[in-house]
Amino acid sequence: MIKLIATAAFGLEAVVKREVIALGVSDISVLDGRVDFSGELSDIAKANIWLRSADRVLLNMGEFNANTFDELFEGTKALPWEEWIPENGKFTVTGKSVRSRLFSVPDCQAIVKKAVVERLKTRYKTEWFKEDGPEYKIQIGLLKDRATLTIDTSGPGLHKRGYRPIASPAPLKETLASALISLTYWRGDRVLLDPVCGSGTIPIECALMAKNIAPGLNRAFVSETWPCMPGRLWKDARAEAKAVEIADIQPQIFGSDIDPKAVELAKRNTIKAGVGDFIRFETKALKDITLPGRYGITVCNPPYAERLGSAAEVGRLYKDMRSVFAPDATWSLNVITPDEFFEKTYGKKADAKRKLFNGRIKTDYYQYAGEKPGRNR
Repeated sequence: MIKLIATAAFGLEAVVKREVIALGVSDISVLDGRVDFSGELSDIAKANIWLRSADRVLLNMGEFNANTFDELFEGTKALPWEEWIPENGKFTVTGKSVRSRLFSVPDCQAIVKKAVVERLKTRYKTEWFKEDGPEYKIQIGLLKDRATLTIDTSGPGLHKRGYRPIASPAPLKETLASALISLTYWRGDRVLLDPVCGSGTIPIECALMAKNIAPGLNRAFVSETWPCMPGRLWKDARAEAKAVEIADIQPQIFGSDIDPKAVELAKRNTIKAGVGDFIRFETKALKDITLPGRYGITVCNPPYAERLGSAAEVGRLYKDMRSVFAPDATWSLNVITPDEFFEKTYGKKADAKRKLFNGRIKTDYYQYAGEKPGRNR
């Protein structure tokens, strides 16, 4: 068994935990910003291909207390780096330190690098390494004098699905978009609408979920190049993912935006994602939208005043939002925004509010629950 970590944006740990549970792994535990679990080599491939809301998948090499640089060096050197890094492996070390005695990150990185080299020298009986082979990104994380050593198995973050080479201004990460949907009552038989869709990230992620298409199916991962990860593991994981895609479903997913260029971009991204037949886009101002049915779910990332428009323009957008959705009590509204006065401008207090981060921007996710299907019919 190996130990793995699925990293998560703060506030999304519970969503990522549900996705990890679905992998069928064991020893699952949740900490701030991460979900730990145990698995086999094949679970590295499965986790990277299937996790929708995690940022990346890390191999947990080991954890130990490190109050001094000597303890950090010896603890790092004791770990079995040769089981993963070949003689020609190219590795770099990044780091972070939070409330620890060893607060100098550059010094910690240098010590970890030296310790790994010393361990590999002993294993490979050499004093010099070419480092022209597969890449390994080692991270030293120090939290309250507890050191965690990991190797990144993903490479580019898991939000890099491959369908959005060009994005509209202020894009929402694909991983966050997926999590926003998971935090609602949306299921495949409910309508979903994004009335300010931009490059189409939320509708596309919804379509991938509805069709049970693995988000990482069509991209590559850095650990695919590792000698210790046989190619058959990746081939089998992708074949299994393809086998469980749902073909006989026609989800009701809609996206609109006032900007025709954004809508055209969204359509292109949708085709690239392989869900072009399952989303209906239109160019339309939010105030002119006609709700497509009842008991729908709206998930949206409206323009931020400091990035895309004036505060007055955004305020009018919130009021237009109220005029469209408030009259139909069957619709649920979910809005992510850094605007602390959203509820006041919108004119109604949210039923729930979650603190999330859109990249480095602190935001709130305001959720207004509509009636459930079947009630008051």
